[in-house]
Amino acid sequence: MDFDVKTLEGGSDGTISVSDAIFGLEPRQDLVQRVVRWQLAKRQAGTHKTKTRGEINATGKKMYKQKGTGRARHADRAAPQFRGGGKAFGPVVRSHAHDLPKKVRALGLKHALSAKARDGKIVVIAQAAADEAKTKAVREKLAGLGLTNALVVDGAERNDAFVKAAQNIPYLDLIQVAGLNVYDILRRDTLVLTKAAVESLEERFK
Repeated sequence: MDFDVKTLEGGSDGTISVSDAIFGLEPRQDLVQRVVRWQLAKRQAGTHKTKTRGEINATGKKMYKQKGTGRARHADRAAPQFRGGGKAFGPVVRSHAHDLPKKVRALGLKHALSAKARDGKIVVIAQAAADEAKTKAVREKLAGLGLTNALVVDGAERNDAFVKAAQNIPYLDLIQVAGLNVYDILRRDTLVLTKAAVESLEERFK
């Protein structure tokens, strides 16, 4: 599979060949869904917590005597059925993360890339660089390429001026190729890869 390489100014910089084993698969939604679910579960804080009846700051004295009142039998007011009492079976601090095989994660990333390629939503640029950190200039260049909602993936070395200028543009995310993941790919309309990023992906999945 070949991609046309563009410059930020809208010109052409030749073509680049990519592996069909990475960008040419028939996308499987079930694999992609599993990876996204794993990602979102892993990033949940899990800090939700309610107090049980043993943690309520209240007296432990019995409300009234056991017999002879004509009312139900109760102990202290920390019981869940009373206002201000503890919560029965409430959430506790825990991790929501679950295991997912490394091979499934890698395959899910390949299928996410293939899905973008099939939909024609991958743009390859020569490099993501700017002479000065001017947001307006970078925004106009990206708009000229039709990139208003995009994820820009660069190689290991990033241009500081471009990063500073682009990070203020709404609906535009910038990450390095080492941090490329399925969820970020799917949450933006267009995937923008630099030549360095494509080469790193080819090396990564070789």
